[in-house]
Amino acid sequence: MATVKNVTITMDDAVAEWVRVEAARRGTSVSRLLGEWLADKMRQEDAYAQAMREALAFESWGGSARPYLERPELLDRAERPA
Repeated sequence: MATVKNVTITMDDAVAEWVRVEAARRGTSVSRLLGEWLADKMRQEDAYAQAMREALAFESWGGSARPYLERPELLDRAERPA
């Protein structure tokens, strides 16, 4: 089992009341609810960061031998009849 740490947090009274009601509605404690939310947030951030690393490392299949066309060259090609 993972090590569990106790932390103290500070929040507005309205936020504290809302999270107490939300935890009670879900049948859990404020501590457990916040811990689960933060763990979910961490997993989402990790998944996003991993997807970004993979996207940035992606090399296209059959890449071009030359760089992309510059704007004037693209416009010139667009004006030519097919």
